[in-house]
Amino acid sequence: MTTDDGLVVVDKPAGRTSHDVVAAVRRLAGTRRVGHAGTLDPMATGVLVIGLNRATRLLGHLALTEKAYDAKICLGASTVTDDAEGEVTASSDASRVPDSEIGRAVTALTGEILQVPSAVSAVKIDGQRAYKRVRAGEDVAIPARPVTVSRFEVVGTARTGTTVELDVRVECSSGTYVRALARDLGSALGVGGHLTALRRTRVGPYTVEKARTLERLADELVVLPIADAARAAFASREVDADEAVVVSHGGPIRAAGLHGPVAVFGPDGTFLALLEDAGERTKTIAVFV
Repeated sequence: MTTDDGLVVVDKPAGRTSHDVVAAVRRLAGTRRVGHAGTLDPMATGVLVIGLNRATRLLGHLALTEKAYDAKICLGASTVTDDAEGEVTASSDASRVPDSEIGRAVTALTGEILQVPSAVSAVKIDGQRAYKRVRAGEDVAIPARPVTVSRFEVVGTARTGTTVELDVRVECSSGTYVRALARDLGSALGVGGHLTALRRTRVGPYTVEKARTLERLADELVVLPIADAARAAFASREVDADEAVVVSHGGPIRAAGLHGPVAVFGPDGTFLALLEDAGERTKTIAVFV
């Protein structure tokens, strides 16, 4: 017996890859059609959105939504991976860097910025993942790309010896690397920096308060039905019976002036499709019936 279409919001543990979590949910759900939205590194914890069956087709659109993180940044050392799992490449005395200077550097990394992803990221360079090239001994140059950091806030500071550890909260667009923020903050301050802990607290509308550990899911697999998942993540639109037939066959209907992907529902509440406006008519992104 397989599980219905929907989303499972997992609180990923440290030390497990996102692929590990997908494999675990696949076993619990009894279906092969399982995927995730937005990879988390093994050291990271927190919200990992898993799609089951037809809901896997929502994941690419969910991955593009804003994400939120709680993180720890160590100032005073740089690493090859920009996090605590990599070898230290340089160290410096950060103890004399004042809070005011840290605050100015954080502000400069907030808003619409150009960011160079970490060299060991999953960004593809000439068709191959950057981290694979780095592990093969290659020097990797990744071009900067625009990202939006809507919140970058220091909520705690601890000074120990020559290092400064910051507790920060980050809200950012898809494709933003918090590791790279740690690296660039340390670089701007002239002392180096790297990420020491990362917890994702939100992916779009799905928060860590609604997430469940794999242990809890093993006791009770809680699946958010695909219709509820679509309503939570996207603007929604109700259509009449005639329009529902057109939408179900991938056809266009009149535009409604809504921004971005729109979840369309039939008169009986059935989730039909994701559409987007294209002039006076709609364009189909994906049909779900």
